[in-house]
Amino acid sequence: MSLRAHDVTWTTQGRPIVDGITVEITPGGLTGLLGPNGSGKSTLLRLLAGLLRPRGGAVLLDGHDLDRLPRRDVARRMAVVAQEVSTDAELTVLDVVLLGRIPHRRRLAAAASKTDLAHARRALRRCGLADLEHRRWSTLSGGERQRVNIARALAQEPSELLLDEPTNHLDIAHQLTLLDLLAATPVTVVTALHDLNLAAQYCDHLLLLHEGRLIAAGPPGQVLTEETVERVYRVRAEITTSATGRPSLRFLSSSIPA
Repeated sequence: MSLRAHDVTWTTQGRPIVDGITVEITPGGLTGLLGPNGSGKSTLLRLLAGLLRPRGGAVLLDGHDLDRLPRRDVARRMAVVAQEVSTDAELTVLDVVLLGRIPHRRRLAAAASKTDLAHARRALRRCGLADLEHRRWSTLSGGERQRVNIARALAQEPSELLLDEPTNHLDIAHQLTLLDLLAATPVTVVTALHDLNLAAQYCDHLLLLHEGRLIAAGPPGQVLTEETVERVYRVRAEITTSATGRPSLRFLSSSIPA
């Protein structure tokens, strides 16, 4: 199973947001998508998920153009967790997680089956949310909503899981718990992240974007160097190797002129 982008471009108002990116996502691994605000991370993630159609190039799933595959087949296989998901409907937490089971139903309006309920409750347990099953979505904090959305994606049983800044709104304990979960999940995971140290600690492979272009790709120690961090983020960093063999960053100062 493979997901790749070939010379993918996406523009808005004539300005390139993603500019000729070619990447191959490591099957079964945890790939971190890095870059400062405005670098094109969210747009590339949406292109990989099939939520946007490339202006140029193609996104391929197992060698097939993603745009040409039946949407139901893609929905059964690929789950997406956006940064912000809102709804005015008075749904319970269990209702929200059961939305992940819709692609697997023979009829979209069919009631949840025992199998659907079992998958939804298993996903809630994995995300530490079993005690919130009957809570109303409208009463949840931002962090709780994010974890429920991840449970919804896991209930979908995807082979590819794409997440846009999933650690937003989470305290450090829940950030670590979530990344532990993603690292142990036996599917292909692509996640946009802001925290470079968390990306270095958890990801098998990193993609570093700057102004819509791919600057570096590879294992954390190859991508996160003092030179690339200063070039892309405009901050100076001291990078050492941790006991686990992964890079650890200590930020020294901004290189942006005062």
